[in-house]
Amino acid sequence: MESLAQLEALCERLYNSQDSAERAHAENTLKCFSMNVDYISQCQYILDNALTPYALMLASSSLLKQVTEHTLALQLRLDIRNYIVNYLATRGPKLQPFVIGSLIQLLCRVTKFGWFDDDRFRDVVKESMNFMSQATSDHYAIGLKILNQLVSEMNQPNPGLPSTHHRRVACSFRDQALFQIFQISLTSLRQLQNDDVNRLQELALSLSLKCLSFDFVGTSIDESSEEFGTVQIPSSWKPLLEDPSTLQIYFDYYAITKPPLSKEALECLVRLASVRRSLFTNDAARSKFLAHLMTGTKEILHTGQGLADHENYHEYCRLLGRFKVNYQLSELVNVEGYSDWIRLVAEFTTKSLQSWQWASSSVYYLLGLWSRLVTSVPYLKGDAPSLLDEFVPAITEGFITSRFDSVQAGFPDDLSENPLDNVELLQDQLDCFPYLCRFQYERSSLFIINIMEPILQTYTEKARVQTSAKSELSVIEAKLAWIVHIIASIVKIKQSTGCSAESQEVFDAELSAHVLQLINVTDLGLHSQRYGELSKQRLDRAILVFFQNFRKSYVGDQAMHSSKQLYARLSELLGLHDHLLLLNVIVSKIATNLKSYAESEEVIDHTLSLFLELASGYMTGKLLLKLDTVKFIIAHHTQEQFPFLEEYRCSRSRTTFYYTIGWLIFMEDSAIKFKSSMEPLLQAFIRLESTPDAMFRTDNVKYALIGLMRDLRGIAMATNSRRTYGFLFDWLYPAHFPLLLRGISHWTDTPEVTTPLLKFVAEFVLNKAQRLTFDSSSPNGILLFREVSKLIVAYGSRILSLPNAADIYAFKYKGIWISVTILTRALAGNYVNFGVFELYGDRALADALDIALKMTLSIPLADILAFRKLTKAYFAFIEILFNSHILFILNLDTNTFMHIVGSLESGLKGLDTNISSQCASAVDSLAAFYFDNITMGEAPTSPAAINLARHIADCPRLFPEILKTLFEIVLFEDCGNQWSLSRPMLSLILVGEQIFTDLKAQILASQPADQHQRLSLCFDKLMVDVTRSLDSKNRDKFTQNLTLFRNEFRVK
Repeated sequence: MESLAQLEALCERLYNSQDSAERAHAENTLKCFSMNVDYISQCQYILDNALTPYALMLASSSLLKQVTEHTLALQLRLDIRNYIVNYLATRGPKLQPFVIGSLIQLLCRVTKFGWFDDDRFRDVVKESMNFMSQATSDHYAIGLKILNQLVSEMNQPNPGLPSTHHRRVACSFRDQALFQIFQISLTSLRQLQNDDVNRLQELALSLSLKCLSFDFVGTSIDESSEEFGTVQIPSSWKPLLEDPSTLQIYFDYYAITKPPLSKEALECLVRLASVRRSLFTNDAARSKFLAHLMTGTKEILHTGQGLADHENYHEYCRLLGRFKVNYQLSELVNVEGYSDWIRLVAEFTTKSLQSWQWASSSVYYLLGLWSRLVTSVPYLKGDAPSLLDEFVPAITEGFITSRFDSVQAGFPDDLSENPLDNVELLQDQLDCFPYLCRFQYERSSLFIINIMEPILQTYTEKARVQTSAKSELSVIEAKLAWIVHIIASIVKIKQSTGCSAESQEVFDAELSAHVLQLINVTDLGLHSQRYGELSKQRLDRAILVFFQNFRKSYVGDQAMHSSKQLYARLSELLGLHDHLLLLNVIVSKIATNLKSYAESEEVIDHTLSLFLELASGYMTGKLLLKLDTVKFIIAHHTQEQFPFLEEYRCSRSRTTFYYTIGWLIFMEDSAIKFKSSMEPLLQAFIRLESTPDAMFRTDNVKYALIGLMRDLRGIAMATNSRRTYGFLFDWLYPAHFPLLLRGISHWTDTPEVTTPLLKFVAEFVLNKAQRLTFDSSSPNGILLFREVSKLIVAYGSRILSLPNAADIYAFKYKGIWISVTILTRALAGNYVNFGVFELYGDRALADALDIALKMTLSIPLADILAFRKLTKAYFAFIEILFNSHILFILNLDTNTFMHIVGSLESGLKGLDTNISSQCASAVDSLAAFYFDNITMGEAPTSPAAINLARHIADCPRLFPEILKTLFEIVLFEDCGNQWSLSRPMLSLILVGEQIFTDLKAQILASQPADQHQRLSLCFDKLMVDVTRSLDSKNRDKFTQNLTLFRNEFRVK
C-alpha cells in the first residue's frame, strides 16, 4: 500500500465495480485488514485521514471482523470503543449513513463481546444519552441509532460466540439496560410528537418495537411465523405498562403518522396486547389495560383512519386477532363498551369479507378471533351477554358468499393467484371456520345446503347436455369446489362444544350427503369429457380433501362405534348404512380418477395418497379387501385400465400406486395371491427379456424399463416382513436379475433409466424391519450380494469412462451416490458373511469396493460437500468401510489414504451432526486400530498394521490435526453430538501422549494469559481416572470428564 490514494481507489472498486474479477482482486488485496491483527492501527489511520466513504467503510468493516473473529486484548478493545464514540461525536453528522451504520455496529459488537470483561463497556447507554442531549438532530439520530443497534445486537446470536455465552450477555443486558432504553424510547416519542422530523420519529418507534420484541426468556422467537405467543415482559416494567400514557402514545402515533410508521406503531400495540397476563398487579389493572386497548381499537374502527393502507390493515387484523389469544371472553364481555366494540368488529369483518380481493390473507386473523370467541361461549359465566349469536352467523354466511363472489368475478389467469390450487394452504386457512359454523350449526348448515342445492341442480342438468359454455361450467365447478372445501373443513373438526353430538352428526350427514350426491354426477355425461380442465381438477381435489377428512372422522379404526347417528341419516338419504358402503363410494371415485386422469399429476398424486392412507389403516385396509373394486385393481393394474401408467409425466406416481397395491396384496399373506397379482409385471419382464440386444435402445424399451423399475420399487417398499420379502425375492431371483444387469449396461448414459433402476435395487437390499433374514442353510444373502456387486461394477466401470455432461449432478453424481448407497446398505445389512468371499477366492466384494471407491474418488471433495444427498451417501459409505472393512482402507496407497482421512476432517467441521458423528466413528475405528495394533502391540506384524504405520510415518501431522479439530469443535462451538465426538478423542489421545501434551500447550497459548492457570487445571481434570485402554467403561469415564471439562473451560 504505497499511499492512501491508492487504497481509496481500491476501496472504490471493491464496493462499486461492476466487474466481478476487479472486485475479487480488490477484495484479495484488502483482505489483510480484516485478517491480520497487526493492521488494526492502519484501520485507525484510515479512519482519521481517508476522504472517501468507501475507505472508511473498509476500515470499519475490517475492525468489525477483527473484533468478531479474534480474541483481542482488553485494553485494545476499550481503545477501539472509546475511539469510535469520540469519532461519531466529532465526525458522525457529516458521514454517509452506511458508514455511520457500520461504525455503530462495530461499537455494539465490541460492547457485547466485552460486556462481562469490564464495566466500562456498559456505559454505552449513558453515552447514547449524551448524543441525544446535544443540540443537533444529527447527534440525536446517532444516539437513537446506537440504541437500536445495541438492542438488535444483544438479541441476535453471533457466529463467533457460543450460544450459552450469548444468553448470559442477553440476560444481563435485559436486567441492567433494556428497561432504561425502553424508557428512553418513550421519552423520545413524547418529545418528538409535535416535531416533523420524520426520521427521528421512525428511529424512536423502531427502538420501542425492538425493546418489546426482545427475546426476554431465551425462547428465540421465530420472526417469520405470524404467531408469537405471549410477550414475557419482566416484572420491573409493570408500573410503566400500567401507566395509561404508555399505551396511548402508540395510538397517538398511529393517528399522526403515515405508513410505514403507522404500521410500526400498530406492531408495538400487537406486542403490548400480547403481554403476559401475570404482569399486572391485579384483575382490575388488567381490565383497565384491556379497556384501553378496546377503546383505542374502537376509535380506529370509528374513523377508519389508516386502514386504506394494506400493511396497516394487515397489522390491525393481527391486533384484533390477539384479543382472544391473551384475554378470556368473560373479561372482554365485562369491559364497558364491549357491545359497541363487538358490533364494530363484526361490521369490519363483514366489510373485509366483501372486499375479498384486497384483504384475502388478513381475513383469516379475523376469522381466528371469532372462532376463539365462539369456542369460549360454553365457559362463559355471569349475565353479561356476549352478543355472538347476533353476529357470528352473518359472518359465516358472509365468508361463504365472499368466496362465491370471488369465483364469479374470476381470478386472473395467473395460477399462483387461485387459492383452490394450493390445497394444503387452503385447509390451514379454513381451520378456524368450522367452529363458526358449528356455533349455530343448524342455521349454518341450512345456509350451505340452500346455496349448494341450486348449483348442484344446474350441474346435474349440465351432465345431460351435449355442449355447454366452458366458462359457465368452470364457474359452477369453482363454486362447488369452494363448498366442498368448506364442508371438508367442517367435517375435519368433528365435535364442537356446546351442543349435543347427535344433532351435530345429523347435520354432518346432511352436508356430506350433498357432497356424495355431487360425486355421483361428477363423472357422468358431459363432465366426463372435462378432465383436462383446471376447474374440474380443482373440484376433484376438493372432493379428495373431503374424503380424507371424512375418513379420519367417520370411517375406520376409531370411528366405528361413535358415528351411529351419521350413518342412520346417510342411510335415509342415500342408502349408505355402514362403513363398507361408504368406503366403496370412496374407492370407486379413486378408481375413476386413476382411470380418467392421465394428464394431471396433481390429481393422480392426491388420489394415490388417499388410496395409500386407506390401505395402510389397519381396519380400513381389511375392509378394502372385501370390495370388488379393490379386487379388480389388484388383479388388473395394467395400462389399459389405468392410462396414467402410460403417461411418462406421471411415472413417479407409479411407485406410490404399487406401494399401495403391495400393501393390500401382502395383507393376505398368500404366496398364490401374490403370484397372480404380479402377472402384469411378469408380462412386462417377459416382453423386455425377449427383446434382442439390437432393439434394446429404443424408446419403447426405455419407458417400459423405467415403469417396471418404479413399480417394483413400490412393491419392495411394501414388504415389511421376512415372509413377504421372501415372496418377492423368490419371484425375482434368479430368473429376472439378468434383465437388471442388461438394463444398466445398455442404458448407463441415460439417468432417466439408471436412477429408477438403482433406486429399486437400493430399496431391495435395505434390511428394514429385519426382512432380509434367510435360513442358516440358505446362501441367498451371499447370492444377492453377488448380484449387487455385478450391477455396481457394470454401472461404475461404464459411468467413469463417459465424459462429463453440462449437468454433472444429474448425469453422474446422482447415479454414483445411489450406487454407493446400495453398497453401504448391503455391507451394513448384516445378512452376508463377507469373510466367505476371500476364503473362496471370489472377487465380488473386492471388485465392488474397488469400483465404489473409484467412483467416489472421481468426484472432487468440494462437489461431494456441495450436494447434500451425495454428502450423506459418501460419509455413510466411508463410515462402514472404516468400521467393518478397515483392511481395505489400510491397503490403499498413502495419497488415497490421506485424501479419505482428510475428507473425514471436512465432515467433522460440517454443520450436519449426523455426518460429523459418522466421521467421528470412522476416525475412532482408525485410531483404535492403531492403538491396539501399533501403540500397544510389540512391533507391527500384520501387513495392514505395517501399512498404517507407514502412512502415519509419511504424514505425522495427521492425528494431531484431527485431535485439534475435535477439541476446537467441542470447546468453541455448540455441538449437539458431543458423545459421538468424545469417542475418537480418547483413542487419539491414547495413540500418542505427546500429541495431547503439544495440543494442550497450543490451546493455552491461544487464550488470554490471565486464564492460563485456570485452564491448565481444567486440562488436568480431563484425564482423571482415565486409564490407557479403550474398553467401554474407560470410554464412558472420559466422556463424563469431557462434559465437565467443556463446561468449566467455557466459563468466562
